[in-house]
Amino acid sequence: MPQQLDLNLLRVFDALLQEGSVTAAADQLNLSIPATSRALGRLRRGMGDPILVRAGRGMAPTPFALRTAPRVRSLLEEASALISADREIDLSTLKRTFAIRINDGVAATLVTAAVEATAALAPGVVLRFVPEGNESAEALRDGSVDLDIGAGASTAPDIHTTVLYRENIVGIVRADSTLGRHRRPTLAQICKHPHVSASRRGRAHGPLDTALAAEGLQRHVAAVVPTSALAALLVSSTSYVGLVPQRLAEQYERTLSLRWFPIPAALPEIDICLTWHARLDADPAQRWLRETLRAAVATPGT
Repeated sequence: MPQQLDLNLLRVFDALLQEGSVTAAADQLNLSIPATSRALGRLRRGMGDPILVRAGRGMAPTPFALRTAPRVRSLLEEASALISADREIDLSTLKRTFAIRINDGVAATLVTAAVEATAALAPGVVLRFVPEGNESAEALRDGSVDLDIGAGASTAPDIHTTVLYRENIVGIVRADSTLGRHRRPTLAQICKHPHVSASRRGRAHGPLDTALAAEGLQRHVAAVVPTSALAALLVSSTSYVGLVPQRLAEQYERTLSLRWFPIPAALPEIDICLTWHARLDADPAQRWLRETLRAAVATPGT
C-alpha cells in the first residue's frame, strides 16, 4: 500500500529528477549518498514506482516520474512561498532555478540584460530560458514553467499578468540595400523587394499584407523562417526585407549591418507581457525576479 510522503521526501524526488543520479542529488541537497539512496527507496515504496531505473551507465526517470515531476515542483514552490512570504531573502546565498518561457524576438533583446542583472545580485540563481511551443497556461499551473514572457495576456483567474512594454514592428534591410537609403520608404517601394516572413507557424501572410491589399499592393514573400532573429540574420546577407520587433532592430542594427525603418501602415502594436501563476505571486524570490526583469526592460539599450 502506498505510504505518506513528507515534504523532505518530495524535495529528494525533485532533486533526483533534476539530476538523474543519486550522487548528484545528494550533492544538491547536502545529504550523504547513503541517506539519499535510502530516501529513494522510501519514495519507491511510497509512490509504488521505481522512479529512476538503470539506463546504460546512468539512470533514467520512469514515465510515472516524468508525469509527476511538474506537480511535485509546483507543491514545493507553493510550500516555499507559504513559508517565506513574509521573510526577507538573502540574494547572495539564494539557490534556485527559474524556467522562463520566452518569445524569440523578446529573448534576443532581454536575455543578456536579465542574466547580467540577476548574476550581479544572486550568483546562485539559474535562469533557464525555454522557447515558445505550447503557450498553454498549464505549464505555469504545474510548475514546469515559472514565468512566461511574450505577446498577449491570459484571462484565466489564476494567472497573473503585467505588461512589460509595448512593441512596434519595423522593417529591416541590409545597410547597403537601395531601400536602406530611404529613411521612410513608401509601401510601394517596400513591395519592390522580396520579403522574409518570421512565423513560428510557417505563415507567409500577416497584418502588412492586409494593409497592402487596402492600397492595391502586394508583396512577394520569398522565404519563411521560424524566428525574428533568424529573419534578421537572413536579411543581413541578402536583398530581402524583414519585419521584426523594433527593439531587436535597434539592438542588432550595427552588429548585423542593418538599417531599420517604420512601416507606413497602421500595423497593430504588441503588448509584451510577463505572466505567472497566482500561487507564486507572494513568493519573495520570484517577486524579486519579476522586479529585476521589469527593471532590465526599462534600462536603456535593452
